[in-house]
Amino acid sequence: MIYLDAGTTYSKLISDENCLGEEFLCEKKSGYNYYIVNSSTIKSSDIIPDFSCGHMANSTENEIIALALGSQKRGIDPNATVLDLGSRDAKWIRFKDGKFHDMDWNTSCASSTGATAEMLLKFYDINSNQLKFNSEKFTVTCGIFGIEKIMDSISNGAKPEEAISKFVHGIAYNAWNFAKRPEKIYLSGGFCENKCLTDSLSNYCEVALLGRFVLCEGLIK
Repeated sequence: MIYLDAGTTYSKLISDENCLGEEFLCEKKSGYNYYIVNSSTIKSSDIIPDFSCGHMANSTENEIIALALGSQKRGIDPNATVLDLGSRDAKWIRFKDGKFHDMDWNTSCASSTGATAEMLLKFYDINSNQLKFNSEKFTVTCGIFGIEKIMDSISNGAKPEEAISKFVHGIAYNAWNFAKRPEKIYLSGGFCENKCLTDSLSNYCEVALLGRFVLCEGLIK
């Protein structure tokens, strides 16, 4: 069986067989192989998932449902708020007494935030580990306006990593507001591996990291 969360930039894949090379293998858990691979590689391959979700797939499951099911498998609090922050959108779910209570899915104002940060890191040849929490922030919700703020800051003498850190802090602040300012957020998605983002978000609420495979695990029946 193959379970695929096909993201805009990267795809997460879980399979009970070795369907991809060792170079993409992240871990083995509960009899499954966990992979992360560039989405373009998935599109050009002959892999046909049994269950899928995401922008780049012929989805068999809604992403919100996959997020809800996957996060509950992680033993979250009965009244948890789960936020999935990706490269082109943000979505959150709130549970009450272990049952679905509320949600929102932003595909416009949150658009390109993750992708913009990734492109800027590549452009300036900076590793995300070089980004440090900055108490200042750019609170823009659009990637293009974020680039403008960053370019202006750098032209005024700021180091690129400092300017990008302010942008990442802004992403964290906007995400917290978007999720209605909870006291605790269970974070899903690639930003779990960005310490600048998690440190910035921790400035506003408690943060528990769920990792990048939550939606994919939600596809497993």
